[in-house]
Amino acid sequence: MCMDQTALRLPSTMTQAEIKLCSLLLQEHFGEIVEKIGVHLIRTGSQPLRVIAHDTGTSLDQVKKALCVLVQHNLVSYQVHKRGVVEYEAQCSRVLRMLRYPRYIYTTKTLYSDTGELIVEELLLNGKLTMSAVVKKVADRLTETMEDGKTMDYAEVSNTFVRLADTHFVQRCPSVPTTENSDPGPPPPAPTLVINEKDMYLVPKLSLIGKGKRRRSSDEDAAGEPKAKRPKHTTDNKEPIPDDGIYWQANLDRFHQHFRDQAIVSAVANRMDQTSSEIVRTMLRMSEITTSSSAPFTQPLSSNEIFRSLPVGYNIAKQVLDQYLTLLADDPLQFVGKSGDSGGGMYVISILTSDFLRVRQPVLFGSRCARIFRLVLQKKHLEQKQVEDFAMIPAKEAKDMLYKMLSENFISLQEIPKTPDHAPSRTFYLYTVNILSAARMLLHRCYKSIANLIERRQFETKENKRLLEKSQRVEAIIASMQATGAEEAQLQEIEEMITAPERQQLETLKRNVNKLDASEIQVDETIFLLESYIECTMKRL
Repeated sequence: MCMDQTALRLPSTMTQAEIKLCSLLLQEHFGEIVEKIGVHLIRTGSQPLRVIAHDTGTSLDQVKKALCVLVQHNLVSYQVHKRGVVEYEAQCSRVLRMLRYPRYIYTTKTLYSDTGELIVEELLLNGKLTMSAVVKKVADRLTETMEDGKTMDYAEVSNTFVRLADTHFVQRCPSVPTTENSDPGPPPPAPTLVINEKDMYLVPKLSLIGKGKRRRSSDEDAAGEPKAKRPKHTTDNKEPIPDDGIYWQANLDRFHQHFRDQAIVSAVANRMDQTSSEIVRTMLRMSEITTSSSAPFTQPLSSNEIFRSLPVGYNIAKQVLDQYLTLLADDPLQFVGKSGDSGGGMYVISILTSDFLRVRQPVLFGSRCARIFRLVLQKKHLEQKQVEDFAMIPAKEAKDMLYKMLSENFISLQEIPKTPDHAPSRTFYLYTVNILSAARMLLHRCYKSIANLIERRQFETKENKRLLEKSQRVEAIIASMQATGAEEAQLQEIEEMITAPERQQLETLKRNVNKLDASEIQVDETIFLLESYIECTMKRL
């Protein structure tokens, strides 16, 4: 299958909040020049190299380097036009995913321990890497954290990498087909990248033998010889890379599928009980590889298959399982649907319905407004008097709350005239919820919130820059003295270079930054839910 470079198109309209957030993320991860080029492409759409350099006032060399970084991290795609001109286009959705990098890494740590965590971290930090390079980097990093005399074997890291590929958390990158290299004609202005779907998770057979190495000082090598005495090796003696040209990247869609599954399990647990959520978790785990991340339903599973796949030690009889599946299928939220009767009954999980969003709806204006919103969402259309009666809220308060939500576009007003003249006395005014519009509005607010949180964190860090630099210098001195066997009194004297008020200020800064980081993660969870719902809804329209 040929991977179209423009498969992930930039949305035709982008809000200023999204552009600002992309700018902050690019600057924080890659610096000012890359941010400048990336934001320019986000604002203008696809452009050739020389136009980018001219419009941004940046040298061609700097633009090339910036584009290399952006392409390496899948933040920019390219397309060759008929006249041979290569145009570059920003992938805004991929830029916004950088916000979720800590969550991807933590998820891998939870599922595949420290080794899996470092594998995904290296892939995210470098964009694309060969398997052999990842294994060596991770083995070296793990060896650094071990006690003296212990090392991490390449084979152990390699096994974890294979498990990540088997569960689709990492995937191969498209590559240049070998036929293009053998073409005697002039090379194309840009390569066409191709990959077969069946090879996307195929791990090359590598016999990686060795162990992780600890970093040594620049003056000595692994044998303890001074740098000047090291023999010079020619490049001809280098062994060929066994998987040269086979690059891997983190599969973000697979992580999103995992987040979505976890949200569904949590919603079922809140709605029913722990046993129901464990059954749904088992069904999702059985379907995680066979079901596309964009599919509206999981693959049908029989009751017998589900029973056999329940976790070991989970004592639940087959009859009880069937009763739970029936309850789940009959529930109004319809997380689980029945699709047949063979094998004791065939069941599917409906992914991200509007009812799922209703379960997780945010409360922005208090519990009474949330009650009215939920009521209008459930009843579809209601007059003001009906809202007052059903919600059991006094008329004046209900009216104020309805107008407040109307002004913020959470609900809308639909006019149904009884006569052609649209006279107010002969017109029904019905409140309704356009859930897709409300989701988009909330998503826009979340982008603004994240941008504000990042700016606040940067401000806090900048205001305390000198104190942070002093703290780092003191820590470096203490670490150096500990390595040389300094006495406790000497270490205590160095620590006292930071006064008590300064320590208090550092603690306050650390506490504030931690709160801002936690808030970013919480807002991003809402962003993920809203984006998933909008994407799923648009596909059904």
